[in-house]
This record gives sequence, C-alpha cells and structure tokens, in this order.
Amino acid sequence: MEDVRVSTELADVDVDLLCEWLAEAYWSRTRTRETIERSLAGSLCFSAHAEGRMVGFARVVTDSATFAWLCDVYVAPECRGRGVGVRLVSEVMDHPDLQTVRWMLGTRDAHSLYERFGFATSTEPDRWMTKGFASRF
Repeated sequence: MEDVRVSTELADVDVDLLCEWLAEAYWSRTRTRETIERSLAGSLCFSAHAEGRMVGFARVVTDSATFAWLCDVYVAPECRGRGVGVRLVSEVMDHPDLQTVRWMLGTRDAHSLYERFGFATSTEPDRWMTKGFASRF
C-alpha cells in the first residue's frame, strides 16, 4: 500500500475505529472503551493512515529506557498483505525513544511479521512469568 503515513500523535488515532477493531481482535474482545482510552493515554501509540483514513495501529508500553512491550498491533482487514503491518512495525522499531529497550510481545498468528524485525520465541520460558488474562489469549 503506497503513501502510508505513520503518526505518533494521539490526536491522529481514530478511537471509534480502534474500539471496533479491538472488539474483533482475539486478545482484546472484552475491553471497554474506557479501558482502551486509558491504555492510549499511558502508551506510545502509532497510527497508520492512507487514503484519508486510519488503516493500522500499534501501541508500545514502555519506560523509554529499558523495556518495551509491543501490543495491540492491528491492520484493517482490507489492507492486510499490502505492507501496512511491515511499515507500522518498522516505524515502531525505528522510533528514537525505543533504541535501548528490551522488547517483548505476544502473538498467536503473526510470527513471520515480527521475525523480520529480530523477534524470536523466548529461549528462557522458565524465566518469564505472566499474571492476569493470559489464559484467554
């Protein structure tokens, strides 16, 4: 997809559309709009735009020094397979505030996308633990 613009301005996020997308995604189906808005306020957000509309989104939870969790990566269904996800994740990885962090993410179905950017299955599963809603993913 040509002419994709990626923004980190929260004002550029179409929150109504994002809420629709996250209501469809396996990892976020039960989130309320209030929860989504709170998550946006506390994160570094990336929105992809083309043809006058938002076509993708990614969120990074980070301290901008040592840790970053890439999450809520979503590309509009009609734009998948057209390079939007690659462009979006590329912009995330190139962000100047995220050059010294240790990355984490969780995915059930997009391993090949993230492998392009150096992500791999953890070699230390005995070291990493989770708490909360992991069983729903």
